[in-house]
Amino acid sequence: MANGARGELREERMADLVRELSGQVSVLVRQEVELAKAEVTEKGKKAGLGAGMLGGAGAAALLMLGSLTACLILAIALAIPDWAAALCVTALWAAIAGLLALRGREKVREAGKPVPEKTVDTVKEDVEWLKDPTKSGRS
Repeated sequence: MANGARGELREERMADLVRELSGQVSVLVRQEVELAKAEVTEKGKKAGLGAGMLGGAGAAALLMLGSLTACLILAIALAIPDWAAALCVTALWAAIAGLLALRGREKVREAGKPVPEKTVDTVKEDVEWLKDPTKSGRS
């Protein structure tokens, strides 16, 4: 086989390898995007639970203030002046609303940052592999 024929064969093989690598990179990018979507969705659900609890805290505070305040004020007003009874009931509802708000905030914080951390890590690994496939920890 002549040197020219070997060179052409090598170029053809190299072109095939480049096409194959390009296709694999495209698949890899699509998979990373899907992973990012899944991770963001999961974090969104956790944050939504906490936000729902915060909303529930507000609604519960309003309902409780609206339905029980008058009854409690009247009951307490039997022992102390009306204004003092109203102040005591207001402090009670404020404490309940505060506790619910704190629990809701904890749930939102548990969800963490909305950054798809697992995806970021795998993309970093992929970039390292693309730079030098022989040094990568991946198989």
